[in-house]
Amino acid sequence: MTTVNAAAYDAATQALDPPLAVVDLDAFDANARDLVRRARGLPIRIASKSVRCRELLERALAMPGFGGLLCYSLPEALWLHHCGVSDDLVVAYPTVDHAALRTLATDDAARAAVTIMVDSTEHLDAIDAAIGPAHPEIRVALELDVSWRPAPGLHIGTRRSPVFRPRAAQALASRVAERRGFRLVGMMAYEGQIAGVPDGGRGLEARMVRWIQRRSAAELARRRGAAVAAVRRVADLEFVNGGGTGSIESTGDDPSVTEIAAGSGLLGPGLFDSYTRFTPQPAALFALPVVRRPTRDIATVFAGGYVASGPPKPSRLPAPVAPAGLALLGVEGAGEVQTPVTGAAARDLALGDRVWFRHAKAGELAEHFPEYQLVRGSRIDHPAPTYRGEAKSFG
Repeated sequence: MTTVNAAAYDAATQALDPPLAVVDLDAFDANARDLVRRARGLPIRIASKSVRCRELLERALAMPGFGGLLCYSLPEALWLHHCGVSDDLVVAYPTVDHAALRTLATDDAARAAVTIMVDSTEHLDAIDAAIGPAHPEIRVALELDVSWRPAPGLHIGTRRSPVFRPRAAQALASRVAERRGFRLVGMMAYEGQIAGVPDGGRGLEARMVRWIQRRSAAELARRRGAAVAAVRRVADLEFVNGGGTGSIESTGDDPSVTEIAAGSGLLGPGLFDSYTRFTPQPAALFALPVVRRPTRDIATVFAGGYVASGPPKPSRLPAPVAPAGLALLGVEGAGEVQTPVTGAAARDLALGDRVWFRHAKAGELAEHFPEYQLVRGSRIDHPAPTYRGEAKSFG
């Protein structure tokens, strides 16, 4: 069971009314150092969607071992560049945002800093349609699908790029090279079946996950290396990005990878409690006030329906962590306007008391709070606005 220093957070935020969210700076910094240790010399490109707070992005980028951002939309990348957060931004997902593409095309500094993702010539066509075929040079990266396909029709991993084999990667790279107005500068290969799937536990499912991840990593090391070599025969690549917080070790073992993507590990959300390869400290938490006592064994807190994206499983629900011993009700879960909790500790909760929770994922918590209270020990260092607090939404 994960423990947190709730007494210190209570003391730090005693003058504030919940709901509120905190980020423990000592835990954040410790997690950052651990990510760097695990990367063993490879630079870490921060996945911005897993943080969604400019100040925290800047804090991590200022630490040795981190360099550049992996953004999740072109408008976000343009905004972060305009704010001076980074001059090395890769957009991890293809874009068809005409307004953002027009901004990119007319901003020389942004075009030198921002790289956008493609996995087909249709993406090039969409860019030409948005800004005209005579547009200035746009930096692009090619995404390789690195899911595991051990048998015909069997796909294990995220559904991303249609480019799977080295020959297809080289063919697309050649077509990009032939197109006016584009320069292929990088590759990306995100192994979601390794980075994004917890491998902890002793049951059959956990053993199967570990077996799949070992086999997938071995196959990927061969195929990604061959694909990178094939594309390098066409283009002078500046970077090859791979991995995620959950796969830093195996990604770093691949000599074709030049940088690793990570972000969630900075905040240590609940889903990362179930990995065997690392144990991040819980750095981001939120507090909700008790507003009802429907029974002796149940306390109901205000709001709380901060359910994480992904498959609808109990692991995607926020988890009460303090006072210790609380649990959600299976028949009600976490609700938009109220969330009941039960357990022995619920008997001692009074109206106005706080219950501290952890979100299952990292960056999504920022969508629910306009600011994070950055805390050290039992005091607030200062508040920092989230994307939401800066009136920015890139979803």
